[in-house]
Amino acid sequence: MFLFLVIALAVVVAAVTLAVVGGGEGTGPLPEVAPERLHDPLPPDRPVDRADVDRLRFPLSARGYRMADVDDVLNRLAAELAERDARIADLESALAGAQTPAAPHVSMEKQTPEDQQ
Repeated sequence: MFLFLVIALAVVVAAVTLAVVGGGEGTGPLPEVAPERLHDPLPPDRPVDRADVDRLRFPLSARGYRMADVDDVLNRLAAELAERDARIADLESALAGAQTPAAPHVSMEKQTPEDQQ
């Protein structure tokens, strides 16, 4: 019985090896599979909004997520956040400049007693 199991195991290992390496059928080894890429990347023609980020799904790889896809998305989001922060700072400084009270108008003319009443 033990000898039968050893022979069966050897046959299975040989069959798997032939399937991977190529069994002489002319097909060769298993074909290379293209890596799975990000299906729905962030839109390049408009700013990213909350719905784009919520819809974003990264494809899984052998060790988690593909670092290149995650790095691309994080770089894009960082650039857009920096741009929005700069725009907000510009608008806040313009608003602060518009809200400062104007200097009181000082007249250089001498007031007459009639003007003082």
